[in-house]
Amino acid sequence: MALVTTKKMFEKAFEGGYAIGAFNINNMEIIQGVVAAAKAQNSAVILQVSKSALKYAHPKYLKAMVDAAIEETGLDIALHLDHGSDFEVCKDCIEYGFTSVMFDGSHLEYEENVAQTKRIVEYAHERGIVVEAELGKLAGVEDEVNVDAAHATYTDPDQAVDFVKRTGVDSLAIAIGTSHGAYKFKGEAKLDFDRLATITEKLEAAGFHNYPIVLHGASSVDQRCVAMCNEYGGNIAGAKGIPAEMLRKASSMAVCKINMDTDLRLAMTAAVRKSFGDEPAAFDPRGYLGAGRALIQELVEDKIKNVIGSTDSMNQTP
Repeated sequence: MALVTTKKMFEKAFEGGYAIGAFNINNMEIIQGVVAAAKAQNSAVILQVSKSALKYAHPKYLKAMVDAAIEETGLDIALHLDHGSDFEVCKDCIEYGFTSVMFDGSHLEYEENVAQTKRIVEYAHERGIVVEAELGKLAGVEDEVNVDAAHATYTDPDQAVDFVKRTGVDSLAIAIGTSHGAYKFKGEAKLDFDRLATITEKLEAAGFHNYPIVLHGASSVDQRCVAMCNEYGGNIAGAKGIPAEMLRKASSMAVCKINMDTDLRLAMTAAVRKSFGDEPAAFDPRGYLGAGRALIQELVEDKIKNVIGSTDSMNQTP
C-alpha cells in the first residue's frame, strides 16, 4: 500500500468503533515486530518516533526502514512524530517524510499552546501533513516528557472545543487518567470516561463530526513481560498499566489512536534477559534481538485483536 496520513485511518476507526495502535519505534527489530503483527492481523498501523529516538537512530534511517516495511508488507502505515517539542522539530520531521506530527505544547500557558499549535498546523497543512496536539497534562516519565502527579491536569471539555476551533488541529490528545511510563497507578486504575464522552459531545455540537481523540500513556504494562524481566535479573517492582478492558472501551468511543511504548520496551527487555539467562554463553545479537522481535510481534498481535480491535481494518472502506 503506502505511507499515509492518519486521516482515513481515523475516519474508519471512528465509524468502526476501534482504535489504531501507535507504537514507538527505535530500531529495526521493533519495526519488524510491530509490522509483522499488523500484517498478520491485516491492520493499519502507526509507527511513531520520539525526539529521543530521532537522536538515537536518526530520522533518515528510521524513514528508510519504514519504507522497507511498507514495501514488504503492503500495509498502510503512518509515520508520526511523538511529542514534538517545538516548531523546528516538527518542521524537520515533515521534511524527512513523516506523514503526521504531534506538537506537545501542554506544558505551555494556554494561549501560547494555541499560538504555537496553530503555526505548526498551518505549515503542515500546506504540505499535506496532519497534526496532533495535546491539551491537559499526563503524569509520568517517558523520554524527555516528565510530569509529576501533582502537576497533572485533566482536559477541560470547553477548552478542548476552543482549542480545536482556533488551531485547526486534526486530532487531540487528552488527559483523562492515563500516564506515561511503567508505573501508572498506585491504587485502582481509573479513567474518566464521562469526561471523554463530554468532550466528544461538545466537539460534535460545535461542528466537529467524528473528531478523533488520542490517548497517550496507554500501555497495559504486560504483567507476563514484567514477570519475565524480574525472573531473569530485573527489578521492575509494582509496575502497573491501563487494564485492557478500559482501553477497549475507550476504543469503542471517540478514541481513534492509542499510544503504546512501555509495553514494547518491556517485551524487548524481557526477551533479551531470558535469552541471556537461558544461554549465558550466547553473544550473537541476532539471537537475543530476534527473541525480542518475536515477543514484540506476539504482544502487538494481542493488542490489535483484544485491546484496540483493529483486526482487518485494512479491508474496511471509509
